[in-house]
Amino acid sequence: MSDTALRNRRQPVNEKALPTPSSPKEDIKKVSLLQETHEKQQKNVHRIVFIGLTLLSFFVSFYKIWYPAEVVFDEVHFGKFAGYYLRRSYFFDVHPPLAKLMIAAVGYLIGYDGHFEFTNIGDNYIENDVPYVYLRSLPATLNVLCVCLVYSIMKQSGYSLSICALTAALMIFDNALVAQHRLIMLDSMLIFFMLATVYCYIRFRKLRYQEFSSKWWFWLIATGINMALTLSVKMVGLFLVVTIGIAVLVDLWSLFDIRRGLDMNHFMRHFNARALALIVIPIFIYLFWFYIHFAILIESGPGDSFMSTHFKETLKNSATKMKSLEIHYYDNITMLHRDTEVYLHSHALEYPLRYEDGRISSKGQQVVGIQEPDENSWWQVLPTKEIDSESEDGVKVHHGDIIRLKHLATNTILLTHDVASPILSTNEEVTTIADNDDHGRYNETLFKVLLEDSNNNDVWQTHLSPFKLLHMDTKVAIWTHDQALPDWGLGLQDVNGNKNTNEKSNYWVGQDIMGKNATEINMNKKQEIKSMLFLRKFFELQGRMLSHNAGLTKPHPYQSTPISWPFMVRGISYWSNNDTREQIYMTGNLIGWYLGFASVIIYVGVLLADTLARHRGIEPIDGPVRQRFIHNAGFFILLWLLHYAPFFLMGRALFLHHYLPAMVCNYMLLGAVLQFMFIDGIDSPVSSLQRNKEASIHRYRSVVSYMQALPSNNKTILVFGFILLCQVAMFIFLAPMTYGSPGMSVSQVLQHKIYSSWDLQYAK
Repeated sequence: MSDTALRNRRQPVNEKALPTPSSPKEDIKKVSLLQETHEKQQKNVHRIVFIGLTLLSFFVSFYKIWYPAEVVFDEVHFGKFAGYYLRRSYFFDVHPPLAKLMIAAVGYLIGYDGHFEFTNIGDNYIENDVPYVYLRSLPATLNVLCVCLVYSIMKQSGYSLSICALTAALMIFDNALVAQHRLIMLDSMLIFFMLATVYCYIRFRKLRYQEFSSKWWFWLIATGINMALTLSVKMVGLFLVVTIGIAVLVDLWSLFDIRRGLDMNHFMRHFNARALALIVIPIFIYLFWFYIHFAILIESGPGDSFMSTHFKETLKNSATKMKSLEIHYYDNITMLHRDTEVYLHSHALEYPLRYEDGRISSKGQQVVGIQEPDENSWWQVLPTKEIDSESEDGVKVHHGDIIRLKHLATNTILLTHDVASPILSTNEEVTTIADNDDHGRYNETLFKVLLEDSNNNDVWQTHLSPFKLLHMDTKVAIWTHDQALPDWGLGLQDVNGNKNTNEKSNYWVGQDIMGKNATEINMNKKQEIKSMLFLRKFFELQGRMLSHNAGLTKPHPYQSTPISWPFMVRGISYWSNNDTREQIYMTGNLIGWYLGFASVIIYVGVLLADTLARHRGIEPIDGPVRQRFIHNAGFFILLWLLHYAPFFLMGRALFLHHYLPAMVCNYMLLGAVLQFMFIDGIDSPVSSLQRNKEASIHRYRSVVSYMQALPSNNKTILVFGFILLCQVAMFIFLAPMTYGSPGMSVSQVLQHKIYSSWDLQYAK
């Protein structure tokens, strides 16, 4: 037989050995079944991991929550404020009321009456019968829920199971978050509502192709509600408002694109929906908590002094009103500077003729500020116009009246003139001249009384009417500042004429009237409780909150600068016990914080490299991977940046705990970057099938066999496991300073002092 015949010879075929070809419909069904089975498995694994992490977070957050049984750091403020709510006593704070109301609600539910004052760090809770564990349980519970929300945010953003678990686990074992969120403070509420807002917004964005559906509306409105709740905890919630605002504007800009095919009516529906859910509803929610705040705090309390006269008169049992009397001409009064709390004072000592810098003075009688009033602190109010001296009750002094002030002890008249003051050469010297020796200087002794709240009551009153003394001749205001005079002035406080007459520190408050006992006089009077419109109360309080917050510039031993926060150069000493040598020192987990900052650098570097490459026509990153890295991780870095960068513009004292919201955002960014680096390069067969099911049908058998034989990525597991192991190890190492127990010897404290700048107790 020839070779050709052999080649052409037909071989017998065993038809039973051939696979039976399946129809396209069967292949689609099998692929769908494969995907469905995989998704169910994923959901089950997610559920198990989620529950496990929640339980772990609960243990870490609540471990020894009863210790220490003493007031710790800012519990002196927020525990006290909760007590004021329960006693209904008006107080003042720079933060909105929601978080403090939540703490007070816990106290109310467990029957706490708010009797404890939280006066000093270290005050004992048990001795004073304070249910502090219940109060601390609220922030600790919210810390657990924050971990749950971070896991859910990463899951809803499309990140892998391992990334969701790792990001949440890093948060669980962050020392700063645990230390801060198991105490009676506000940060866990702030971060919880911040994360709830982010979660709701992501859920809303995922429904962008189901616009105006019930689910779409639900998640949009939920975003606005949680955003308002965040702002109702602390004013820094504005950072979140700006972040969501930017995201919404980008979204609207995309919808506005004519290539999207939306007519203007349809676009306006989108605009109006977002305006309603993210502006109108949040405004009403924010106002609502202040309405509750005012409705509860109806009794006079320590916050009276921050508010206007009209506001004070809306409170019951006002101690300020009981001490207040109307001021009449020829009354002898004492006057207290509102900001520095010194009394206007004069004595029979003169300014030196020549100061140390060579400037010449008037050598007139000194006018100074003194801490405790004495016989040299009385001033008589003299009229500058004819009054009815026979009036039985006397003639009241009104807003805008021009008066003279006579110093009783030396029988001299208050005066300021165009001579430089001893300390500030830009301001005028304040002195006095003899009552019977004007020498044509009468106009230099005239002052106009300007009341702060003259619209409510234009009668000058002690305690209730802060006032300015405006000099009629040179248009300066009598002012003092926290600076002492040299020895020739007995080290008393400098008083001068301030050319900036609009400065808020120009105000003084009348204190006592000689020969009159205000309490006895007012005991026989029925106190009238006045009303005030809610919005007037609201705007007044907002102004006081903002101005007082901006004025918190007094140096603090544990304050730090924003540039140092990601590196934890300085922490905060929260509490210490000299007997047991125990301490709580708030600082973050070095592993997570440094990796988090590295993720910022990596993100910016990858984004820059990708932009440059695409500019040259090269696309180094796969389309779907790039989309998630740019948009989703970009949202996280925007959150981080807007919760961090604004602090560089603030002049008030700042602390490491101000960085915590930004750090939580940083953990989510870290998870996104780790996904990009270690997971997104591996193409999941199931995701391939989802993207193009029809094209995958013919590869069905190979996909099935590939999935069955798909090995775990050992490199990724090792990297993630190593990161988590380091985080846990560092957490355990710092745990004695996080939980305040156990005590450490000097050598152990020095071992834990990772940075020389850490102000650890008992390091000597």
